[in-house]
Amino acid sequence: MIWWRTSSADTDVNPDLASERAFPSFCVETLTNLLDGSVDKTRLRRYVVSTILKDPVFSREGHYFKTRQERYEGAVRNILHLKQKIKELGWLEDGPEGEFIYRAMGGEVALNIHGVFVKSISALGTDEQIAKWLPLANNCNILGTYAQTELGHGTYLRGLETTATFDISNQQFIINTPRITATKWWPGDLGKTCTHAMVLAQLIIKQKNYGMHLFIVQVRSLKDHSPMPGITVGDIGPKMSFEHIDNGFLMMRNIRVPKENMLSRFSEVLPDGTYVKRGSDKINYFTMVAVRVSMLRQEVLEALMKACTISIRYAAVRRQSELKPGDREPKILEYQTQQQKLLPLLATCYAIHYTVCHVNKVYDEVCGAIQAGNFDSLPELHALVSGMKAYATETCSNGIEVCRKACGGHGYSLFSGLPSLYTKVTASCTYEGENTVLHLQAARFLIKCYAAAQSGQSLPQSVAYLSSPISGVCQATSHTDFLNPEVYIKAYQHRAHRLIASAAFKMRNLVQFGMEQYDAWNSTSVELVKASIAHSHYIIVKLFADVTGSLSSSPEIKKLLKSLCDLHALHGIFTSSGDFLQDGHLSGHQLEMVTEAYLSLLTLIRRDAVLLVDAFDYADQQLLSALGSYDGNVYHNLLECAQKNPDNKKVNAVFENYLKPHLQSNISKL
Repeated sequence: MIWWRTSSADTDVNPDLASERAFPSFCVETLTNLLDGSVDKTRLRRYVVSTILKDPVFSREGHYFKTRQERYEGAVRNILHLKQKIKELGWLEDGPEGEFIYRAMGGEVALNIHGVFVKSISALGTDEQIAKWLPLANNCNILGTYAQTELGHGTYLRGLETTATFDISNQQFIINTPRITATKWWPGDLGKTCTHAMVLAQLIIKQKNYGMHLFIVQVRSLKDHSPMPGITVGDIGPKMSFEHIDNGFLMMRNIRVPKENMLSRFSEVLPDGTYVKRGSDKINYFTMVAVRVSMLRQEVLEALMKACTISIRYAAVRRQSELKPGDREPKILEYQTQQQKLLPLLATCYAIHYTVCHVNKVYDEVCGAIQAGNFDSLPELHALVSGMKAYATETCSNGIEVCRKACGGHGYSLFSGLPSLYTKVTASCTYEGENTVLHLQAARFLIKCYAAAQSGQSLPQSVAYLSSPISGVCQATSHTDFLNPEVYIKAYQHRAHRLIASAAFKMRNLVQFGMEQYDAWNSTSVELVKASIAHSHYIIVKLFADVTGSLSSSPEIKKLLKSLCDLHALHGIFTSSGDFLQDGHLSGHQLEMVTEAYLSLLTLIRRDAVLLVDAFDYADQQLLSALGSYDGNVYHNLLECAQKNPDNKKVNAVFENYLKPHLQSNISKL
């Protein structure tokens, strides 16, 4: 019996899907363990997920028929019940169970930004502030949000207009929304739920601006939940997705908070108004870095993995058209065009999985260093996470839409699960940093590193290749050469190095010819974004290849992951061939070799496609998809979903109010 099923009833699997699993070339369970990190982690994840799925409070029955208000109320109910359940079971949100709880809930919980509020206090608060605020927040005696984005500004933090002016006489900060564009806009949990906000504001002392700092501001009464005096707060209304989240707006008029409400681990205002800074100027960005790291796994990669699971399983049971005259209609997964849509995305799931593992490892190392007072690696971490967040969110959101369209008309139905995945993950291209801006931030780091390399300085590990000369032309002489990771890694490195050097050269020339530095930057911004994308993709390909080369897992899994790595790398060359041809690193003839190798990999991986998504190990209740269920009974599932539509059991008032007069006006003539 499948681990997540509560009974053995109704377990008949569609024969077309059963045949895909009949002769596995590898052990799916072993691959699942590898993705989780160990056998014990798989066991723990399944325990956490099954415990939550069996709880009737968390049931998502009728999910697609619920109103926005019902979704919101359910999300609040879920999170409070979940916290109680965690306490009863002895789980720890920041412990081994914690990383699996969000996966089990599918994001259908409120107070997500309350978690950012808590992380901000933990990372940026003094010991005294942590002792005061953290117990209140952890016990939900107060509910917080993170109020950064404003109507007029988002990713550009220095442009935020909310002010916090220090009043020396009263030892208080006066928080103000000076104009309409300074209205806080979008914070989750702000619209209806939170009592406190972590407000990002410009610190003003004696008419001098000291930049962005964080302040804890109470926005609603703890007695009756009404807005505090001087506070205007509410919900911003319907959105493309996240119906269960109360994104809100906030305006503040002369709100006074104690001096102790400014988070002061790394910067402090003394009673006489003296400003004391400790550590890096970028520490106030650290909370955003932490959120970007967590969202890569919990939201972005998860969504693409689910979309691939749904679309590949559906492609293995959907039959369409005629491939060989007179034969039965083939599975659409047999068509090369369908394979070319879905299988590179499957490979991308595995590539980004290993990238996320690496980013988490780097984040933990830098976080530990910062706690010890060493900020040296923060710029590299910021650039790495900025580039990866932008690259992964764009790739995954675009990929999910490819999966949806690959499912034809049924992919347009909410019951497929794909539209909800797309509308949710596409928001990640904007929140926690708009992708173009993030690529430009990563590019700024790359340009600085390139300049440092030119002057002989040592570079951080992730950009060490910029210290070497740009490689020459590719030496491949057959299509099999492009299945050698060294060949395609060198091609990706060459592209990234060339684009970074080209952008730096262009900017330098523009400045030398009299253009201001900021104008030169803007005039090169398209090339800079392209350079950041190339660098990020190089890192992803290299990490994936390094992992597959060092695996001690079964030979069958190692071989299969190597093929997935090859496919991911060659897909990037195939779809962005101009970048690799531009300066002659690859020739036109070599591109033909790439194409041959690339298309042969589609045939190879197609054999194990269903098993490769089975290894992601999603329960049907997590996928919420009529097309992607483990049993593959898609047509039964679709009809059953439609029959559960509450509207089908109601009297059609439209008939009485509008249709009846027209339909019955000439009934006697019939």
